[in-house]
Amino acid sequence: PEPGQSLELLPGLHWIRMPLSFAPWHVNLWLIEDGDAWLAVDAGARSEETLAHWTTIQRQTLGGRPITRLLATYFHPDHVGFAGWLCERHGAGLLMPRSEYLFARFLLLDTDEGMTAQQLGFARAAGCPESFLSFLAGRGPLYSRAVVSLPRSYRRIAEGDVLCIGGRDWHVLTGGGHAPEMACLHCPALKVLISADQILPRISPYIGVGATEPEADPLRDFLESNARLKAILPGTLVLPSHGDPFHGLHARIDALAAHHAERLATLEAACATPLTAYEATGVLFPRVQEDRQIGFALGETLAHLNRLVGEGRVGKSKGTVPRYSKAS
Repeated sequence: PEPGQSLELLPGLHWIRMPLSFAPWHVNLWLIEDGDAWLAVDAGARSEETLAHWTTIQRQTLGGRPITRLLATYFHPDHVGFAGWLCERHGAGLLMPRSEYLFARFLLLDTDEGMTAQQLGFARAAGCPESFLSFLAGRGPLYSRAVVSLPRSYRRIAEGDVLCIGGRDWHVLTGGGHAPEMACLHCPALKVLISADQILPRISPYIGVGATEPEADPLRDFLESNARLKAILPGTLVLPSHGDPFHGLHARIDALAAHHAERLATLEAACATPLTAYEATGVLFPRVQEDRQIGFALGETLAHLNRLVGEGRVGKSKGTVPRYSKAS
């Protein structure tokens, strides 16, 4: 669908695509008819463009029926950025996994100089150059500029919950890696999986380590979460947050696992010469040069390094700027 328009994929299930000012340049949202109302899945990023498109959708798609429930799959701005506005406008209740809601609220408040100092310390420990440190120092808090204030109360959703939407059961499945507790929705009767960013059709979602939890192992969480999704029957239509709906869930899970296995093997071999995390970034992302992309590349590289350390394939030295070496 064009921005501001909707496309009915199945009776009562609508696909909306909102533009983004950053790659991958769009995010998919979903509207599910729910009796005399609607349930929306995700809200888009905070922007005047998103506001204009939601205004059009209210006029052309909602048919005078309100959105009474908004399910935000996880905390990233392109999913929850406009949630506060939608909830206030429609009087909608917010449904969200607990860790995703609390993390979003935390990031909205984390705007003082200590946040920047923590980011700088994280980058220094990775061995990043002064040019990137200067970029970080001048960037300031991004999250609070990209997300409308969230409602102060919400309804927690968790793995195993079943939501009745439009007279059908939708099962909540949670995944990890890209986010701590990303919510996916599975309707066995329709053979539909709303996969958020857990499973994307053409790219791997960003799996990265950040300053808040530098020793995290999100790649393990991602691969284990995906393996659990194999319990879903073949032939299910997958509705991702980026890219087009697709069939072939099991094959896509296998392809993602193979991709990360290859990345791990490449990085392990490179660590035959001890590397800082920043130097290792050049192994996995040799074409990344722009400061605004270095942070993403570094986070994803650290996710792979932490997985290699966890598997005993690479060792991590002590010191102000650790180096990673292939295990003997």
